[in-house]
Amino acid sequence: MTPPTSGSWQRLRANRFASVLVILATLSLGILIGTVISSTVKGNEKQVSSSDATPLQIPEPKQLSNQFAQIAKQLEPAVVNINTESTMKHPSIKGRRGQQTPPDDDEDNQDDQDQGPGGGQDSPFQDFFDRFFGGQGGGGQMPQQDLRQRALGSGIIIDPKGYIITNDHVVDKADKIKVNLMGDPETVSYDATVIGVDKETDLAVIKINVKHDLPYAKLGNSEGVQVGDWVLALGSPFGLNSTMTAGIVSAKGRNIVPQRQFQQFIQTDAAINPGNSGGPLVDMAGEVIGINTAIFTTGGGYQGVGFALPSNTVIQVYNQLIAPDHKVSRGSIGVEFNAVANPAVARVYGVTTGVTVANVTPNGPAQKAGIQTGDTIVSVDGKPVKNGDELVADISARKPGSTAKVGFVRNGKEQSASVTIADRSKLYAARLGGGGEEQGEGGEGQPQPSKFGATVQNITPEMAQQLKLPNTKGVVVSNVKQDSFAESVGLGRGDVILEINKQPVTNEDDFRRIQGSLKSGADVVFLVRPRGRDNGTIFMAGTLP
Repeated sequence: MTPPTSGSWQRLRANRFASVLVILATLSLGILIGTVISSTVKGNEKQVSSSDATPLQIPEPKQLSNQFAQIAKQLEPAVVNINTESTMKHPSIKGRRGQQTPPDDDEDNQDDQDQGPGGGQDSPFQDFFDRFFGGQGGGGQMPQQDLRQRALGSGIIIDPKGYIITNDHVVDKADKIKVNLMGDPETVSYDATVIGVDKETDLAVIKINVKHDLPYAKLGNSEGVQVGDWVLALGSPFGLNSTMTAGIVSAKGRNIVPQRQFQQFIQTDAAINPGNSGGPLVDMAGEVIGINTAIFTTGGGYQGVGFALPSNTVIQVYNQLIAPDHKVSRGSIGVEFNAVANPAVARVYGVTTGVTVANVTPNGPAQKAGIQTGDTIVSVDGKPVKNGDELVADISARKPGSTAKVGFVRNGKEQSASVTIADRSKLYAARLGGGGEEQGEGGEGQPQPSKFGATVQNITPEMAQQLKLPNTKGVVVSNVKQDSFAESVGLGRGDVILEINKQPVTNEDDFRRIQGSLKSGADVVFLVRPRGRDNGTIFMAGTLP
C-alpha cells in the first residue's frame, strides 16, 4: 500500500480541525438557545402562579365548646392537695415466735420487701392479703426503728370557713396533715385538723384555719346521675396539682368492697390515679356528684375503671361528722342475711321478694320484737323491701331509739312487729367483746378489732390453699391493732389461732365467745400456727390489761 504524500496529509488534518470547530460551535449555540428558552418558561410559570394564587389569611377565632374549661375555672380553686406524714412503728417481735423466723419464711418476706409495695410476684401471702384483707402481709426482716411514711391525696372545700371533704384512707393515722391551695406557692401550706371520720364509707372531714373565706364547691344530687353522663375528675394524681380528666358515668350502684354495705359507687372511665383519692367527680352543671375513692387496676394505675362515692351519701355523712359528736350514728334492728339472694332460699321459704333472716342477734331489737330466723322481712313502715340493700339503707338512716313497723312473712302468713331501732355500734359492741362495731345488716360490715385488738376470720378452703394450711381449723388473724394486747403478745396477720386458754377455736363465734368471757387481769394463752408454717404450733401469752 502506497503511503499518503505529505501534501494530502496536510489537507486531511486541516479538514478534521475545521470539522471539530464546526461541531463545537453548533453545540455551544444549542446550549445557549436552550438556556434562553428555559429561562423564558420559568419566568412565564412564576408570572402565572403569582397572578392566580390567593394569599392565605389567619381566620378569626371561633367560639368552640368551652363547658369543660368553664367548670375547671369554677371548681379548681376549691380542689386542694393533701400531704400527710405518719410514723410506722416497727411491729413488736417480743414473744412473737420464741425463736428466729424460719429461713423459708425469711426468704418469702425478703422478696416482699425487695419488691416494695405490693410484694413479690411469687408471694402467695401477698396475694392472699391483697385479696382478702386489702393490704400487705407484713412480717419478714424489717428495720428495727420506726419509719416515716408520706402519702398524697386530694380534697374538696365545701365550706368557705375551711371545711374539706376527703377520703379517710388519705388521712388515716397521719401525724401531720398539710393542705396546699390552688394558686399558692408550693412552699405555702396549711395545717389541717381532723373533724371526724367514717370508716364505713371511707370519708373524712378536715379543717384548715384561714383569715379569709375560701372558694368552695357545691354538692349536687347523685340520684340524678345517669349512665352515659359526662363527668370530670379533679385532683392531684401523682402529685400533679390541678389536673382534670374527663369521661362518662359507666355504671351506678357498684358494690366493689367486700363487707362494706355503705359503699355503693358511681363507676366512671374518667382517669383516676393514685393521688386523686378524695378529689371531686363533677357533672356538667359544675356540681360535685361524687368523691373519687378507688380504682380497679392490675398494675397500680389507671385502667379505665374508677369509683366515686355518691354525693348523697357524702352529704349524709358530712352532716353527722360536723355535728357536736363528730361521728356517724346508724340504726340497726339486729338481723343478718345472705349478701346475695339465693333463689333456693326463696323457693324453700315460699317468698320471692324481701329479705330472709339468717340470724337474729341475741337480745337485739328484732328478737325482742319477736322476729325469728327464717322470717322474711317484706316491708318497713308499709314501704316494700325488695332486697337487703334496701333494708339496710332504710334502717341505717333511722335514729337510734325511734320505732319502725316491720312487716314479715312466717310460714306463708304475713305479720308485723314494732321494732325499736338500736345504735349499730352499741348493739354489736357486746357481741365483739367491747369496743367494736357490728357486722351489720346482712353480715357485711367490716369485722372490727375488740378486747384483744385482733380481727379474725373463718378459714375457707380457698384461704387454706393460699396460706398452705393443712386444714381449715382455727381462725386466721386478718388485722392487729397498733399498741393492742394482741400486738404485745406477738400475734400478726396470717397467724392461725387454734386455741385460747385450752378452749378450741373453730370459728369466729368461738373467738368472740371466749374473748368476751375474759376480764382485765386474766392470763391469756393462744395456741398459734404462725404464718408461713404449714405445721408446728407455738404459744403466745400475756395478761389482759
